[in-house]
Formats: sequence, C-alpha cells, structure tokens
Amino acid sequence: MNIKKTGYAIGITGTSLVLLWIGILKFTPSEAMGIKPYVEHSFLIGWLYAIGSVRQVSDFIGIFEIVTSISLLASFWSSRAGLIAGYLATIIFLTTLSFLITTPGIWKEMDGLPVTDFFVLKDLGFLAVALQMIGSNSENEKANAGMAYSK
Repeated sequence: MNIKKTGYAIGITGTSLVLLWIGILKFTPSEAMGIKPYVEHSFLIGWLYAIGSVRQVSDFIGIFEIVTSISLLASFWSSRAGLIAGYLATIIFLTTLSFLITTPGIWKEMDGLPVTDFFVLKDLGFLAVALQMIGSNSENEKANAGMAYSK
C-alpha cells in the first residue's frame, strides 16, 4: 500500500464529503440564517446580500460547495478537474478562514485561553488538502502538456 497515495485519496474524499454535506445544508432555512452573521461581515462575500436574499445567498454558496465537491471527486480521473477543484476549494476555505478576522465576537475566552468557532478553524486542514491538489494537479497538467507536444 502506498501511504502517500492513500492519504491523498482519503483527504480528497473526506473534503469532498464534508463540502457536499455542508453544501446541501445551505439549502435549509436554519443554515441560511446560521451563516448570515459570518457572511454579512465578510469583505469577500458580504456584498452578496446586496444582490440576493439570505436564502438566495445561502443557496448560491451551497451550489458552489456542491460543484467543488463533485470536482474534487472528478480529480481522481482528470487532473484538469483536480486543478479547478483545488482552486475552488482554496477560495472556499480562505473565505471561511477570513471569518476569524471579520466576524465580531467570533473569538471568546474560556478559562483564560482564546477559543473560536471550531467549524471555521477546521478549514485550515481542508485548505492544506486544496493546496496539495493544486500542486499535484499542476504537475500532472504540465506532464500531460509535455506529452502532447512530444507527439
């Protein structure tokens, strides 16, 4: 068993599953309201509320997450899909991580230690998976382009 390939496959599959699950949840009224405090204070996506309702914005984000999830799985067959998925996932996870600095009250204190909403912080690991995808699939695309030129 190749531990590197197995770990990569688990990382991609796990990230895809989480994005699919969270993407589907975005179509519920509870999740739409739940993300509102994060989205409305974000300099990256807060402007979406100027062009859509709370539900429409949540639906759009859900679609983006589901498309990314499917693209992540497609990366097992297509390095181009993997490259696109890597960039889409990077956008998602950098946006979510930005909530750590844009959302009022996200940082709290517990027993003298700073704590935050850990659903945001977990995206640091997912960002690592997305960046690995970009690196791995960029190399594959370069190799494929080289093969095309040598024919």
